[in-house]
Parts: sequence; C-alpha cells; structure tokens
Amino acid sequence: MKKAFKIIGYIVVGIVLVIAAGVLYLRYTFPKVDAAPVLSVNKTAALEKRGEYLANHVAVCIDCHSSRDWSRFSGPLVPGTEGKGGDKFDQNMGFPGTFYAKNITSDKETGVGAWTDGELYRAITMGVSKNGEPLFPLMPYKAFNQMAEQDVHAIIAYIRTLAPVKNVVPKSEPDFPFSLILRTLPENRPLATAKDPELKDPVLKGKYLFTMASCAECHTPQDKDGPLEGMYLAGGVEFKFPNNAVVRSANLTPDKETGIGTWTEDTFVQRFKSRGNPEALAKVSPDGYNSVMPWSMYGGMEEEDLRAIYKYLRTVEPTKNKVIKFSPAPKATASKS
Repeated sequence: MKKAFKIIGYIVVGIVLVIAAGVLYLRYTFPKVDAAPVLSVNKTAALEKRGEYLANHVAVCIDCHSSRDWSRFSGPLVPGTEGKGGDKFDQNMGFPGTFYAKNITSDKETGVGAWTDGELYRAITMGVSKNGEPLFPLMPYKAFNQMAEQDVHAIIAYIRTLAPVKNVVPKSEPDFPFSLILRTLPENRPLATAKDPELKDPVLKGKYLFTMASCAECHTPQDKDGPLEGMYLAGGVEFKFPNNAVVRSANLTPDKETGIGTWTEDTFVQRFKSRGNPEALAKVSPDGYNSVMPWSMYGGMEEEDLRAIYKYLRTVEPTKNKVIKFSPAPKATASKS
C-alpha cells in the first residue's frame, strides 16, 4: 500500500512539474514577435491629416481610447477625452478578464509620450506593448497588421498630436488560463497586403477599409475556437449594457430577407451620414434602444470610402440569419410583502 501511495505521489509531482514547466514556457517564451523596429515617422501635415481621418473615422482608435456619452444614441465621444483611455471591458461584457483601453495621449508618465515610434508601430500591428506584454485583441491588431505601411505611419503621426492627458489607467487582468493563451496571440506583421495601386479598384479599396475598420469582429458570430464557419458578417453578436439590455450586430451580408440585400448604395451611405453628427444624436432613456456602434465616428467617413465598402459587401456570400436587434432590460419583479 505504501508503495502504491509513493507511486501516486511521484505521478502527482510529475504532473505538477509538467504544468509548471508549461506555464513558465508560455510566460517567458511568448509573445514571439520581433523587437520594436527602429523607426522615426516623418510627421508631415499631410500625414497627420490622413492619420486623423483614419484614427477617428475608419480604424476608430479614438473610439475605445476615449470616453463616450451613453446618454445619447450610440455613445458619441465626450469632447476633451480624446485618447485618455480608461474604458473598462470585463466579464460582464463576456470578456475573459478585465481589460482597460490604454492612455494614448502624449503624456510621458501615463500615456505613450515616452514610447518610440517603433514601439507604437509594434503595438498597432503586432499586439505587443512597450514592455513586451501582449495586448488583448479587442485592440484589433490582427486587422491593423494588414494596413499599408503609410497608413500605419499616418496613425502614429496623428497620435503624436494628441494633447497630453494625465490619466492613470489600471493594469488589465486577464483570467487564468486565458492569461497564458493571450501570450500566444501576438505575431509578427506580414508584408503589407494593400498597396496604393490596388486601392484604385473600388471593391479592393472597400475590403481594405472594411478590414481596417474591424467590422468583421463585431458582425461575425464566434465561439471559443474563433469565427463560426459559414457565418461571416451574418450578425447576431451580442453586446450587453450595464442594465442587462442586449443589442445585437446587424447581418451585413447581401441576403435580401435578413441582411442588406435590398439596400441601395445611396441607402447605405445615407445611413452613416445621417448619424455622423454627434450633436444630432438623440438622447436615450436608460431603458431605451441604444447601440454600441460608434455611428458618429464611422459617419465621418468620406462618401467615396463608404461607397467602396458597400461595393465590397455586395461580393460577400449572402447568409440567412434573422437578427433581433435589441432586447430591453428585464423588468424588475416587485417582491411580495
């Protein structure tokens, strides 16, 4: 009997050692990405202007890294909070941990003022911070790593123009074991797939902008293994508000019954443009219909770019998936005395 317990003890110790070795391997071997490149972006006025457009109206970096006014439809930005970070994304929203959007203003203590251009480049395109830690892919670096080189430089140039805001953002805390899995997600940036000549084709241009805008992240249903097969852009992804109301992303495929198959190009453009003015967005009651889609930011996209995205969406495989856009918060049940 003592011999059996001894053998079991050895097995348990062996298992613990294997697990410990695996944890140490993941902790100290990953992320497997190159060092931040030596880079100094030539910050011309034209480049900064392009970066301002992309960061505010296409890649919408400023959306997550600022405060939003949820008393208005779709939560337009609170003026003066651009880039200060601090937005919280946690388990109540379905995330595997508690994550905070970083301060990306030029403040040297709490923002990215002390980061090099190369470190910003690596964070945007590879998902690794200045100190080598992995970023949660809510920051869609896997989409951003497909941007043309000049557009990455443009966003960096624009970020450098953000006024410094001293705002200490808490450290993100991924849950275990996702804290280990997260370390394996960042990867080196591939060769840029979008070159200027290709963008002359409206469909390719639309796909490029659509990818940069990370639309598929919110409009494609996923499970723990990734996007569901055959459901690309079929919508239905749920987003929960603090009061437990739920809004769901729309079906963007050209299905005529449940998607946007009956929409004309002008209808598509007008939907964005009609919601592009933050001041015009209606006040919303705490229990009223709202949206997490940053309409006022995407609504500032140039009409030509919106038309290109529409043309790309017409090439997507139609998928029948009826989406109930909004479920209000459950009514509180009065307790019996």
